This record gives sequence, C-alpha cells and structure tokens, in this order.
Amino acid sequence: MTIVYVEDAYELSEIIRKYLQREGYEVKVYDNGEDALEMLEESVDLWILDIMLKGEITGYDLIKKIKENNPKQAIMFTSARDQDIDKIVGLELGSDDYLAKPFSPKELMLRVQAILRRTHPNAEGVIDYPPYMIDTNKRQIHEGDVLIELTNKEFEMLAYFLNHANTPLERDAILKHVWGDNYYGSDRVVDDLLRRLRQKMPDLKIETIYGFGYRML
Repeated sequence: MTIVYVEDAYELSEIIRKYLQREGYEVKVYDNGEDALEMLEESVDLWILDIMLKGEITGYDLIKKIKENNPKQAIMFTSARDQDIDKIVGLELGSDDYLAKPFSPKELMLRVQAILRRTHPNAEGVIDYPPYMIDTNKRQIHEGDVLIELTNKEFEMLAYFLNHANTPLERDAILKHVWGDNYYGSDRVVDDLLRRLRQKMPDLKIETIYGFGYRML
C-alpha cells in the first residue's frame, strides 16, 4: 500500500517514514504542499497531512484538492496546535482522523492501520485485524485456525466499531445501533456486551472514554 506523508519537520518525517516502511508500506514524503500535488493523480491508499506547512498551500488546502479529485480518498491530518477548531475543520473537510502533536510513532501506526482496515477491506469482505481475520459477509471470525463464535449482538457491536475506527462513540449511539430505537432499559447493557466481546477477543484495541463511551484503535 502507498502512503503519502506531507510534513515539513524533517526529523519527524524521517522517523515516521522508517516506521511505515518497516510495516511494509511504500512511503512518499514531501515537505510542502506544492510538491505533494504531483501525487494527486497517482494511486494512493492514505494521505497523512500536517496542517501547517511551509509555502502557500496548507494542509487544509491539500485536503480540499484531494477530496475534489477523489471524494473517497482516505486522509489523516496532524496539527501541533491541538485546538478543537483544527480538528473540526479538518474532519468537516473530509479527513478520516486527526492526531495532535506531539504523538508517538506507535500511536500513528495504530491509527493508520485502523483507517486502512476500514477503507481497504479485501474483495471478499475480510478485514485483517491482527491476530483476527474478520469476514463481514459470512459474519465469521478466525484467530489462526480457531473459529471465534459471537452472538448476533456481539458481531453487530464489533462491526459498528470497525466501521467507525478511531472515532469516539457515545454509549447511546452504540445502544441505538445494536438494540434499535425501541429498546427501553439501562445503557449498562452496552458495557456488559463489550465486556463479553473483549473476553472472546482480548486483542481488540478498544479504549474507554470515561463519561462518554468508547473508541476502537
């Protein structure tokens, strides 16, 4: 898979480039938006853009141009300012994820893998979420040769997380998706269902956002 990384901080871009290449990705690195535009017509699986770039083209400008060329293109953006307005604007422009600086290479890798799992399932609908292979069409999950059996609601919750990877999900939204609009009862059923899902799939990377809900990495 090909990733384009646009970052004007040389040391950071070199560190991230090496991490991505170590994971088997082909990486194109640019330190300004003007030069990065040459990849606009190429086949790219993921763009990672810093918002503040040297030159006249900002990361926001790049997102607009990329989305105009390919509305379904996967994009992640980063920013050192860590302000809500940066995140809101980037997501409204069509970015799939946002990462505030400073960040660890490991965290970026987890975000990259989550985006690519969601945007590039294989033709048979199988998602590779190591150590699990998740067949969304057959609704089957394997860990190696072992079949992991889930209930319908457990699979619905898993699929909802996979389709919204890296997105904070409110407990009420999960409740409505899995149980429907006509459910009347405590939202603690969400926590109980997730607990059972974690027991069956302990390597799922789902973090708890206290007072809000959950997020799959």
